[in-house]
Order: sequence, then structure tokens, then C-alpha cells
Amino acid sequence: MAILFKNAKLLPEYGFGKDSVYVSVRDGKIGEMSRTQPAGDFARVIDCRGNLLMPAFYNAHCHSAMTLFRGYGEDLPLKRWLDEKILPAEDRLNFINTYYGSKLAIAEMIRCGVVSFSDMYMFEDATAQAVLETGIKANLSRCIVSFGEDFDMASDRRVSEALRLAEDYQGAGDGRIVVDLSLHAEYTNNDACVRQIAEYGAANGYRMQLHLSETEREVEKCVERHGVSPVRYFHDMGIFSMPTTAAHCVFADGEDMEILKEDSVFVAHCPVSNLKLGSGVMPLKEMKDRGICVCFGTDGAASNNQLSVLRELQTAAILHKGVLRDPEAVKARDLVPMATRNGALSQGRTDCGLMEKGYCADLILVDTESMHNRPVFGAADTLAYSVYPTDILLTMADGHILYENGNFLTLDMERLSAEAGEVLRHYFE
Repeated sequence: MAILFKNAKLLPEYGFGKDSVYVSVRDGKIGEMSRTQPAGDFARVIDCRGNLLMPAFYNAHCHSAMTLFRGYGEDLPLKRWLDEKILPAEDRLNFINTYYGSKLAIAEMIRCGVVSFSDMYMFEDATAQAVLETGIKANLSRCIVSFGEDFDMASDRRVSEALRLAEDYQGAGDGRIVVDLSLHAEYTNNDACVRQIAEYGAANGYRMQLHLSETEREVEKCVERHGVSPVRYFHDMGIFSMPTTAAHCVFADGEDMEILKEDSVFVAHCPVSNLKLGSGVMPLKEMKDRGICVCFGTDGAASNNQLSVLRELQTAAILHKGVLRDPEAVKARDLVPMATRNGALSQGRTDCGLMEKGYCADLILVDTESMHNRPVFGAADTLAYSVYPTDILLTMADGHILYENGNFLTLDMERLSAEAGEVLRHYFE
């Protein structure tokens, strides 16, 4: 379907200044961008009315089905939150409630301008089904934990589920689904598992998702067990020989950051979750100064409550200024690529996250003409400090409109709300 956007404003890096432009979309790809109307027929012409048309958001770290636990286990530190609330609740997960939890998450993300998310959880085949039905994209991974020293990949149930997920869904939905491997964390896995996963993943071309150096206690206990930090541990074990997205990295020191840079690890910055759980603040400025590719993740709705990458961007925009007592520490124009291009790269989606001809048409239209956003002196500044998630007027993935002006085009929200509500009513009985 050929679509033409007219009267659109673009981010300044695309070279059109404050002029209104035309942007065409054909066969799921971005076509011409020009000040004059391109030739050809279009099934739809969308008048942007001077609003901002920009690359969509990519959520680099999520546990989508945890929408089931939103608001459950509040005001607890990470260890108690996991041990007392989340892990017992997760024991009741199954295919059906994971499917509805994931679908609720997908609806929320689409509404907030997210077109792709990196997920690490269980019953990921249920999440895959939700992804295929809704038009969003996702990097899915069955999260692996291991405690017994007799671990063997060939007989481990979780590994079997992870490999079956890849067998069934790798490349599904015309490439919308990518299946990754995932280790939950250093403290939830033994050496045998980590070594075997590292060897298998590198040999078979997988990407890796994991939690890394999220809390001070995690780092201290890792040093007690292994004599090194979690970053050094995973490096030494060969995990970073796979393209890796590491969530959190709150307690990464200078030596850790050098490893992350040299191993080209993508760091998923999750400021809201880290703040809510009292874990701390990732050293964003230092990471960026060292050349580490940082993207944004929301984490799950149980430790964040919202699945808005825009909210993460806006939190980061003010958080690091306050922590460092430096208003120039982090600038809005540097944060937008973290939410867009860097997130796409962390998922291996090299043809996404930019508005350039031939790139995937993953786009959002943002209402910058509303009262609380005017005047617009800089589009990135307006995004970082003024825009509400409700200002997102349209979300498009691979040239398909998923959401427009209050309407979901791939989701029956009335039906989903009723069916998911029934699942939620019975979950904690």
C-alpha cells in the first residue's frame, strides 16, 4: 500500500529545516522525502498539518507479559520484590495468561509509538502469537536460569523451549520476529550453562539478551563468587562473542565500560525501573563519552508500570542533569537516537530506525501543535521536555498503520479488554 504524508515537519538532521515536506511510503519502505509532491498514485494521503513525523521507538528491554503484575509488589527493593512477590506470581503463568499479558503490553507500546521490543521471559510462543496478530516487531527470547552444577544443554527444559522457539518462529511474520538467546543474569546461572550457551550461541549466529550489573549487591556477590565483576565474568565466559544487549548496567565501573565498548555490547538504559526499585542510576554520560551504544528499555510493567520509551527518554533527559549537577551533561538531541536508531541496532535491525530512502517505514506522527508543546524551537527538545505519550497520533511499522487518532487497526481493544480482564480477575484468586 502506497501512502503519502504531506505537510510534515522532520527532525533537523534530515536537512529540511522548518519546511513542511512530503514523505512517501511504498512496499513497507520509506521512499522520497522532498519539499514538492512526488509523482505516482497513493492509496492514502495523510495530512500531517505541520506535526512531527519521525522514526518510531524501539524498546530494547522488556518482559511484556508482566503487565499481569502491574502494581503488584510496590515499594520493595529488587531482591524482596523478586523473592516475595514476582517469582511466586510467575509460578502461575501459562500460555493463555502470558498471551493476554503480552497483548496488553503490545497495545500499550503501539499507543506510545513503539514498533519493536526485545522480550525475555517464559511462554514466549504465546508472546510470538500476539506479535504476529498485531503487526508489531519483536526480538523474543526464552529466559534461561540454571542452578544445579550438572547442567547439560541437551537435557535442560528451558534450553529446549528456547531452541524450539527459534525453530518455530525465527523470521516469522516476514521477518518481524527475531529469536534471541537469553541468560537471566550472572546470579541465576552456573558456569556450565553460561559456557555452553556462549559456545552454542556464537556458533549458530544468535544474539543475546541479559540483565547485567543492575544492583550493587549483584556486583559484590559476583566478585565473591568469581573474583570479577559480572561484566568481566560474561566477557571471560565468551557471552559477548554474540551481539549482546545488556539491560541496566547501573554499577558498571571504568574497566567494565572498556569491556562493553571493546565487545560492542548494547546497553539498555532503564532509568524508571532502576529508580523505582532503588537500584541506582546508570552512568549514561560516561558510557556515551566512551562510545558505548546506549538504547532505552522500559523493563516490565511490574517494575515500571508504564511501557513508554518516550517516558524513559524524558526521565533520562532530566535525571542525569540532576545527578551530575550539570545541565549540559545529557542533551535532548543525543537522546532521540537512543530511542530510535540505537534500539533498532540492538535488535539487529540495521535497516530500521532512520528516515532514509529504502529503510523500513517505522514511523510515528507526533502532535507538536498542541498547546503544551508550542512554540517549538527544537523538535528534539520538545520531545524530551514537553510531549505527552498521548500526543502520538499515528504509529506505523513496516509501512502498516497500527494506530491512528485513537483507533487501533490491528487490535479489537473492546474484546481484548474484556478477555484480558477475565484472565486478570482469576489470576490472584
